[in-house]
Amino acid sequence: MIDFKKAIAEVLATAVEGLTAEEIYGMIEIPGDAKMGDYAFPCFRLAKTMRKAPQMIAAGVAEAIKDNKMFNKVEQVNAYVNMFMDRGEFTVQTVASVAEEKDDFGRSELGKGKLAIVEFSSPNIAKPFHIGHIRSTVIGNSIYKIYDFLGYETVRINHLGDYGTQFGKMIVAYRRWGKKEDVIAEPIKTLLSYYVKFHEEAEADPSLEEEARATFTRLENGEPEETELWQWFRDESLKEFMRVYNMLGIEFDSYAGESFYSDKMQRVLDELREKGLLKLSEGAQIVDLEEAKLPPALITKSDGSSLYITRDIAAALYRKEHYNFDKNIYVVASQQNLHFQQWFKVVEMMGYDWAKECVHVPFGLVSLEEGTMSTRHGRVVFLEDVLKGAVEKTSQIIREKSIAKGHLSEEEMEETAKMVGIGAVMFNELSNMKIKDYTFKWEKVLNFEGETGPYVQYTHARAATVLRNAEDALKKALEDPKAVDTSYISSDSAYELAKLIYRFPEVIVDAGEKYEPSIITRHVVDIAQGFNKFYHDEHILVDNEEEKKAKVLLTYAAKQTIKNGLALLGIAAPEKM
Repeated sequence: MIDFKKAIAEVLATAVEGLTAEEIYGMIEIPGDAKMGDYAFPCFRLAKTMRKAPQMIAAGVAEAIKDNKMFNKVEQVNAYVNMFMDRGEFTVQTVASVAEEKDDFGRSELGKGKLAIVEFSSPNIAKPFHIGHIRSTVIGNSIYKIYDFLGYETVRINHLGDYGTQFGKMIVAYRRWGKKEDVIAEPIKTLLSYYVKFHEEAEADPSLEEEARATFTRLENGEPEETELWQWFRDESLKEFMRVYNMLGIEFDSYAGESFYSDKMQRVLDELREKGLLKLSEGAQIVDLEEAKLPPALITKSDGSSLYITRDIAAALYRKEHYNFDKNIYVVASQQNLHFQQWFKVVEMMGYDWAKECVHVPFGLVSLEEGTMSTRHGRVVFLEDVLKGAVEKTSQIIREKSIAKGHLSEEEMEETAKMVGIGAVMFNELSNMKIKDYTFKWEKVLNFEGETGPYVQYTHARAATVLRNAEDALKKALEDPKAVDTSYISSDSAYELAKLIYRFPEVIVDAGEKYEPSIITRHVVDIAQGFNKFYHDEHILVDNEEEKKAKVLLTYAAKQTIKNGLALLGIAAPEKM
């Protein structure tokens, strides 16, 4: 696709003294108000070298470039050169690029030859996969898809919480109150009930906590009975987790959790000791981070047991040596900000300059209207139940809308309900800036009218319907996209839609640089709104074949770009709704 900004910079370079096209490129702005042009060039910086008032310089530059065929109009406003693009040329170049690149429209090679690890989801074994886990899961999945689209080789890691003192608690609870047949029937709910009972009983009998710590120590030491129970809990939990991942359409390249690094932690301790970084503090081993203005990093407890930080350092060392990553991205809640600051700093102090390639992507918490969740007290909402609920509610809505109109068969309704219901939950997560806390509300999630997943999916389906009703015109338009009559796609609504489509590739880059999928979500909503305005303002399926070809081609470009945007969010794009 033509980089219009680059082309403008090259034109301006012929009229501006003392600046290269590259320097000019960095100075070009996009006005917030379309009435001020599509692009603007500020001339303040030129006053010193050209020894003229910025307004005079802007007037001279505007005069020098006004006849270029790329522009419909060029005008000087104060110290700015405002440029209005030739609408027809801009639009046809944009839609032709979409027609040529299709599912690859927006893809780039920015990350070519580089590898990015994305660690996300990472639920705790033997605990519920609840609504609170959805943020890491869908944000991380979208970041992975964005980096893959930017040309990186990507590795998706589910760093399962499958180690730690809680497993001592779970084993103690199972031995005291558990039944094998109950765990087999409903693994997570049963194990959760044991975990809750343990904490209830421990309030009256604190010795249970000590028993749990001793049990975990035996697990760490590889005692067969504890290891067998732990492995069973892990296997049964993963089966349940996989049901949810399958519903979400999410896959991983590795399920290496905390336990995978249990035999790799001694190396970390030895290296910290050799480099003089370990200190004793009340029986525990720490790394002093006072110079970095951080609290000390606790490496081992006084009883010698390991902590998250030790395992995270061991994991980072393994990943660098095993994958040789260029980016190591952790999608973990903002509550863990200090933890990541600490262990990133420890890795840096160990002399590894790749510590700067480790990135923590924090996110806020999701709560329910009923209040906060607590695994310890059994107050949770299972994510699988939320997804099933979304599909059921969507099915009801679709049946009300579709049966009356006869749009969908029974099979199509079921499949569409899954795509829209699950897509609605995912879109809702990704439409919020990741750092913000928010409350999950059904009426917002499943709204077909607001800035929601169903609204965007419905818009895609609407565009698909238009194209099904204009197959011949679309086929002819796609034979030579640049040959369509641009006069038919130069209206305000058509041009605004084309500009939104054109910006899609740079939006992906921006989202990748900021680790912020909501940038794509917002832009996909904008394109959907832009198409609906075009659809409302223009009659697309007209008798004039040339006019139909041009408008259908723009419809195709909008539909394809919405589809590509939804794909980066991990969401399906239904052809019918």
